[in-house]
Amino acid sequence: MYTEAELPLLGLSVAVFSSLLNGSTFVLQKKGILRARTRGASYLTDFIWWIGTITMALGQIGNFLAYTAAPAVLVTPLGALGIPFGSLLASYVLKERLNFLGKLGCLLSCVGSVILIIHSPKSGNILSRAEFEEKLSNPVFLSYLCVVLLMLTLLIFWLAPVYGKKNIMVYIGVCSLLGTFTVPCTKGIGLVAQDAFTSDPSSPGARHLFLCLLAVLGCSILIQFRYINKALEDFDSCIFSAIYYVTFTTLVLLATAILFQEWTNVGAVDLLAILCGFITVSTGVILIQMFKEFNISFRELNKTIEKKE
Repeated sequence: MYTEAELPLLGLSVAVFSSLLNGSTFVLQKKGILRARTRGASYLTDFIWWIGTITMALGQIGNFLAYTAAPAVLVTPLGALGIPFGSLLASYVLKERLNFLGKLGCLLSCVGSVILIIHSPKSGNILSRAEFEEKLSNPVFLSYLCVVLLMLTLLIFWLAPVYGKKNIMVYIGVCSLLGTFTVPCTKGIGLVAQDAFTSDPSSPGARHLFLCLLAVLGCSILIQFRYINKALEDFDSCIFSAIYYVTFTTLVLLATAILFQEWTNVGAVDLLAILCGFITVSTGVILIQMFKEFNISFRELNKTIEKKE
């Protein structure tokens, strides 16, 4: 058995590994989509796309283990580590250039991630099913869920059919808002699982909660999976990944802050450092993904400096 002090370290290690897996997902799926498009076939027939899909599944399993062992406020932002890895992989697989700004973005993402690791809470304050059920009944969280469901309904049934192919924020909005369900459900399943399959008289209630969380998680992942592939078909994977990371992480941190209240374990100095770390990571992600087409290199910078002199 792991001690309470060892669990965050275990969750951190798994989170880093799963972020690397997730970083390769979009690249492999995009490669499969492009290969299928040149053949005039569906991407479902391409084995590289399936490799990316399997990688996504393994990354989600890793996320499940990480959220079980460590606070969500620590695990979620570490997904940024997959962005530099995905950019390096894309330079080989998709032949995308990684310019000076991209390399600077990789450095900023890593530095920001280290800041988040150092200053994030080292343990969550929810350790049992009873505490989790109490948090779920919080009126503030229930009100937030109602707002999210309303926004998802508008995006999926009204905005996506009309504006989905024109505005990338429609698909990103759907996928990011669904993080409100995927991350809390993932952490909740880990808390409820032990009680769900015991002979304790209270286990039927735990079993029902476990199945409910599992069903919500499955539906959320499937819908996310659908709209991620829609976005990759219609928009550049670099722009999608950058905006998706920032919006998904922001909304997930908001949802977990309302539900789990992990921020109560963070002092003022650490809170400021976490915000700075998240801004640093987000800036790095944007530099990596959204400025790839700029022809910027050390050689070009040197030429510019020499001309000014």
